[in-house]
Amino acid sequence: MSLRRVFESQPDRRYIMFGGKGGLGKTTLSATSAFWLARQGKRVLLFSVDPQASLSDIFQRDIFGQGPVPIVENLWAQEVDADRRIKDYQEEIRKKILDMYGFEKVPEEIDNYIAAASAEPAMEESAIFDAVVDIIVRGDYDYYIYDLVPLGHALYYLSMAKVYDEWINKITKLREDMRQYDQVAATMRREDTVQEDQILSELTYIKERINASSRILTDKTRTAFFFVVVPEEMIILDTKKAAALFAKFDVPLSGYIVNRILPADLGPGTIPPYLQNRIAMQKKYLDDIKGAFGNEVLAYVPEMERDVTGLAMIERLARRLFEEG
Repeated sequence: MSLRRVFESQPDRRYIMFGGKGGLGKTTLSATSAFWLARQGKRVLLFSVDPQASLSDIFQRDIFGQGPVPIVENLWAQEVDADRRIKDYQEEIRKKILDMYGFEKVPEEIDNYIAAASAEPAMEESAIFDAVVDIIVRGDYDYYIYDLVPLGHALYYLSMAKVYDEWINKITKLREDMRQYDQVAATMRREDTVQEDQILSELTYIKERINASSRILTDKTRTAFFFVVVPEEMIILDTKKAAALFAKFDVPLSGYIVNRILPADLGPGTIPPYLQNRIAMQKKYLDDIKGAFGNEVLAYVPEMERDVTGLAMIERLARRLFEEG
């Protein structure tokens, strides 16, 4: 099995995630895979929630916070601006308050509360999570490639679907109980119906969106998660632990990609001892990787002679990874 075979043999897998510790080449592999799929005629959205704007760096274009930006034919890239998303949240909440309660203007104390709540540290994570839900439930593209933030944060975001779902369930239950009391009160007042509960409708809408995204992220027929690993002892150990944690969140683990392999044909005796030692060390850890992950290793990616930035280098790596094997 190879990474190309995985894509070609699983055409229903539309949601692709590359994860791993920071600095291993997740963005490089995400961009390379997105580029190759676009060249196969697939409409691809490559997106990231990393505030360090790695996609802007690799494509050498300013795409941060600008929505889906066309890169080449069939390929768009998007970097979520959490601050902008929070401001949009605030405006959306203000509008819903005006619509629900018929105010001409949002009361000052409520407006102050909205501003204070938006400054909470968790608000950024919530805004980013909501942006990801927006992207993946829309269904405008053939492939969605999610360049995940480093492992610790990725686990947090992936777990948020369950956290949100439990929270929404509790709030919805409370609201439904209140609605029953409203119905009793309406009956006693001999009124036929109770006005539509807009808050309950909003909670139901949020829950449906969260459940839709959660179903996508845990559906093995539609979603693939690839761990990026390099032949170093600590990275291998951390990847084993992370794989076990991701499995707890039902994320479909689809294989491992070994990155940054030094060419073995540099030649002993013609290279400095430092490089000879590095190649020998990598050989040992490549054996460890084969022992730990076996047939789940889908690709071995060579260390390129310079940084993979710009379309020319991305295309070169795509040829090596998907066409030359």
